[in-house]
Amino acid sequence: MPQTEQTRIAERIFQNECGGKMNCLVSWNDGENFASLGIGHFIWFPKNSKAPFQESFPDLLRWFQAHNVVIPAKLSSWLTAENSCPWQTKQDFLKAENQSDIDALRTFLLTTKAEQASFIMDRLSKALPKVLRVGSSEEEKEHMKQQFYRVAASPSGWYALTDYVNFKGEGTKLSERYQGKGWGLAQVLNHMKGISVGKEAMVSFVNSASYALEQRVKISPPARNEQRWLAGWKKRLTTYLK
Repeated sequence: MPQTEQTRIAERIFQNECGGKMNCLVSWNDGENFASLGIGHFIWFPKNSKAPFQESFPDLLRWFQAHNVVIPAKLSSWLTAENSCPWQTKQDFLKAENQSDIDALRTFLLTTKAEQASFIMDRLSKALPKVLRVGSSEEEKEHMKQQFYRVAASPSGWYALTDYVNFKGEGTKLSERYQGKGWGLAQVLNHMKGISVGKEAMVSFVNSASYALEQRVKISPPARNEQRWLAGWKKRLTTYLK
């Protein structure tokens, strides 16, 4: 993938997740029990978290280490892949004494957008083999593979695949399901229809993703009130058609 396309995708993901705002690079969303960091809002769990979602921020830190991205000295004592999120709750996160560390972390994440983009692209490059393992038959696996490459060959296809994997995951983790039904890339590809590339492929991808997310909200635990997020999720999907 050309560097210019990678940069463009990174900026679009940053806009999707953060509206391009620096404060959003380290945040704690209402209704969540974990912090969200970086241009991809990578999840970081506090100690002893029982959240069912896939933690991704430690993976980013491991990627930084493997690619010689230097952690600033002010952060290096606690910003490691081995450590849990230093804030146990959103209330802890908002305490004034934490703001110096949070501001330093935001600055670091702002200056490493390109490296985070490379990490996101690397995750996509490894997604298809994981996705295919979800298939229950050879026919289903072949269908998912064809749909993946159908989207990839379409305008904005790589952006859509990259963003959705970063946004809702590969769909391979059993804990990231409600009542046995997932909403990741595997489920979206499996539910797609058609064979042509181009606009028809992208519309099929968006419709399938919209269905998966609507189903997720419908069967989600009522206490999570996921309906409040659905309109924003579906608005994000429309960017795949532009």
